[in-house]
Amino acid sequence: MKRREFMVLAGGLSAWPLTARAQQPAMPVIGFLNVASADGYAPMVAAFRDGLKQSGFIEGQNVTVEYRWAEGHYDRLPDMAADFVRRAVSVIVANTPAHLAAKKATDTIPIVFTTASDPVQIGLVSNMSHPGGNITGVSELNAELGPKRLEIAHQLMPAAKVMALLVNPSDPPRADRVSTQVQAAATSLGLQLHILRASNEKEMEAAFADFAETKAGVMVIGADAFFNANSRRLAEFSQRYAVPAIYEYNEFTDAGGLMSYSGNIRESYRWAGIYTGRILKGEKPADLPVQQSTTVELIVNLKAAKALGVTVPLSLLGRADRVIE
Repeated sequence: MKRREFMVLAGGLSAWPLTARAQQPAMPVIGFLNVASADGYAPMVAAFRDGLKQSGFIEGQNVTVEYRWAEGHYDRLPDMAADFVRRAVSVIVANTPAHLAAKKATDTIPIVFTTASDPVQIGLVSNMSHPGGNITGVSELNAELGPKRLEIAHQLMPAAKVMALLVNPSDPPRADRVSTQVQAAATSLGLQLHILRASNEKEMEAAFADFAETKAGVMVIGADAFFNANSRRLAEFSQRYAVPAIYEYNEFTDAGGLMSYSGNIRESYRWAGIYTGRILKGEKPADLPVQQSTTVELIVNLKAAKALGVTVPLSLLGRADRVIE
């Protein structure tokens, strides 16, 4: 082989990897939009990544995830959603009420939601089996369980005639819906209901501090993403101010809260990851039925009960799926 021919061939070989790399498609980008904080939702993010992995995607290897955390500032959500649209992400994953901001921002980019509300009732989809459009996701029985939590609170303290409900006014539709549902349940049980409101940590602590003035027996904490991210703080306030309380998830009881009654939020995020991966592979949100989690569990923390001076009836203990002793 002549020297000139060898140099041309060698040059072509050395250039080939650069050309090949230039032709490789960029990794898809997922926009993860959440009203809470990264620390508070770390277990849910881990579950989401597990779901992605089940669908063949590993963050940093063949997919990129960009996270946007509103840190409880719900008014930031529209701008965050609009930024994802400008960046033309491949899929937007959003919780309540971030998914409504995402829906308003785009009708073309696929959206995978997680919600504890009825997706049809709040206007996310028109049909659970055939969601249509660019949106699908996972729904779990949680927001609708507010009345049931009040019933459990009444069973815990049947002599108490007053109960308290804590809601987040930053999400008015959900706060109003939960308040209406729990108020109806209170009326049917012959109970008086005091509604307390908190949208940040300072207000949460103030609500627990003011609990004694309501003369309530138990505080029912309403479903809310900001509260989810602060489950441990809610448990701490419950202990500090000696407030018997019932909330959604096991993170609350694991951190020292008295009782929790809900579905499994981690399982919802795992399914959100699975659906996101399937969409990245080419499936359409309109063809993916909304996943519904119908399993609920009651957890009772007897350590917390002892510290609060509360005797948990055997009827409740017998119903509990898990008892922390």
